[in-house]
Amino acid sequence: MGNILEIKNLSVSIEGSGGKVQAVRDVSLSLREGEVLAIVGESGCGKSMLCKSIMHLLPKSAGIESGSIIVNGMDISHYTEREMRKLRGKLFSMIFQDPMTVLDPTMTVGAQIEEAVIHSNRKLSRTQRHRRVIELMELVGIERAEERYKLYPYNFSGGMRQRSVMAMALAGNPRILLADEPTTALDVTIQAQIIDLLRDIQQKLNTATILVSHDLGVVARAADRVAIMYAGKIVEIGTAEEIYYDPRHPYTWGLMRSLPAFSKGQDKLNTIPGMPPTLIDPPKGDSFACRNQYALAIDYEEAPPMFKVSDTHYAATWLLDPRAPKIERPVGGRLNGSVLT
Repeated sequence: MGNILEIKNLSVSIEGSGGKVQAVRDVSLSLREGEVLAIVGESGCGKSMLCKSIMHLLPKSAGIESGSIIVNGMDISHYTEREMRKLRGKLFSMIFQDPMTVLDPTMTVGAQIEEAVIHSNRKLSRTQRHRRVIELMELVGIERAEERYKLYPYNFSGGMRQRSVMAMALAGNPRILLADEPTTALDVTIQAQIIDLLRDIQQKLNTATILVSHDLGVVARAADRVAIMYAGKIVEIGTAEEIYYDPRHPYTWGLMRSLPAFSKGQDKLNTIPGMPPTLIDPPKGDSFACRNQYALAIDYEEAPPMFKVSDTHYAATWLLDPRAPKIERPVGGRLNGSVLT
């Protein structure tokens, strides 16, 4: 499979009252056709800004400082808004966190999905548009679509609203789907249903998908590859099996240990001590050093490069340097299999 999306050395900053926030810092990654790439990290690590950079949906105070975004062979990093409108919905589309910020409460759900259908193909007749809306609603698991076509967002549950937003995002048959924490506002049972639905749609339509989450447990059931993001940087990337069963970065260990599977029999969940650094003035060296119990002296002086673990697995930690002391990894290889089902 070839790469449909390539991000090379991308940096994005936001102008704030306290200074310039370096939200995305020198990020490079690729997305292959038909795969699900999960990007995981704590809130504020730059996941959503990375997705919005691809779509050129950044706020006015933000901008791309450097790097390239190559989609389907085209570098779109300097595209104008007019040029981007031709790509959104057709080449790529986005599912946002909260469906209530996307849906118009004064319009029926069917009418809103139909607007997305019209945007993707203005030549369809009214009958063809209606048929397409019903087809999309059924694709995302909305039962009795004809009946629910005329209902309003407030008639739907949170899960049903998210399914409606997914139908809108799929109206133009996009080749790339960006899902920005699509399960955040949902309960655990519905989260699993939405993730399974995303995976099912990806397999039916062969849509390349970037799935953003702060929870490794949520993406385990859907991802082909996983990228771990911290303080605006990708610190580890590999196949789902490599990240879950052979993690190499201390931050990934911390995220893994925070899963409920690792806290059975304990009074409380494990946590990562400390707070992420401010990105107005990122610390020297490894940004995770002050929270890392395995930090080396060099971590406070020099940022680690990406060390190769395998052809598909890389991690930015000095612990992988041949000169580093050998330590026993606290997680990996013993993860309860139920997390991956």
